[in-house]
Amino acid sequence: MITFLSQFPPVIQALFGTLFTWAMTALGAAGVFLKKDVDRRLLDVMLGFAGGVMIAASFWSLLAPAIDMSAELPLPVWLPAAVGFLLGGGFLRLLDRILPHLHVGEDQPEGLKTTWRRITLLVLAITLHNFPEGLAVGVAFGAAAAGIPSATIAGALALALGIGIQNFPEGLAVAMPLRTTKMSPPRSFWFGQLSGLVEPIAGVLGAAAVLLFRPILPFAMAFAAGAMIFVVVEDLVPESHAEGNVDLATMGVMLGFAVMMILDVALG
Repeated sequence: MITFLSQFPPVIQALFGTLFTWAMTALGAAGVFLKKDVDRRLLDVMLGFAGGVMIAASFWSLLAPAIDMSAELPLPVWLPAAVGFLLGGGFLRLLDRILPHLHVGEDQPEGLKTTWRRITLLVLAITLHNFPEGLAVGVAFGAAAAGIPSATIAGALALALGIGIQNFPEGLAVAMPLRTTKMSPPRSFWFGQLSGLVEPIAGVLGAAAVLLFRPILPFAMAFAAGAMIFVVVEDLVPESHAEGNVDLATMGVMLGFAVMMILDVALG
């Protein structure tokens, strides 16, 4: 796989990687064709697992390489990672305040007031939180192409694989609640997979940006990490705890973190 990807420009590599992550979202959403609902305990474990993968990816695949790359800049080595991390979380918070959206299981939309349909607001909420995942994969492939020693195609592939694995429960978590609202399985699947289509767009943009502006690379990687941590703390963890399955969700986080750490160390 690494040999195959190395034949292509980094933007195409990022496209392939994020098409995989979208496909895993679609695969998870396809669960609506098998049954109308899923055991809530299992869903909370899967949401916790997704959060664990994102936390591990934020450090192993993004923040640690960003700190290493900062040695090339005439700045304190900690500064780009810290600034980029905080900007990533702040950017997601700003979008949360501005973009109309509705989280699954809630009745009150967030963001600016709008007359948009409920389903549109639900999909926008998941789309908003999928953007940093695609961005992270794109930035990782761009960093590998830039010749940074601590960034490799294998590491970017590990990140895409980890994000893809955690996208499976995310796709299921979006589509299943739609199915329980008497929406047909095909429509539930359509809207479930639709939330992941932003990832290829974000991936291509991320790879292109770091290739054009190499000095921003440490900031960009930390930015993606901050955005992902914001999603975990603001959305995944509270949702996985909402039904009282705190211990199960926590074990899911631990498992997800371990899986992503193993992938990054073994492949990267």
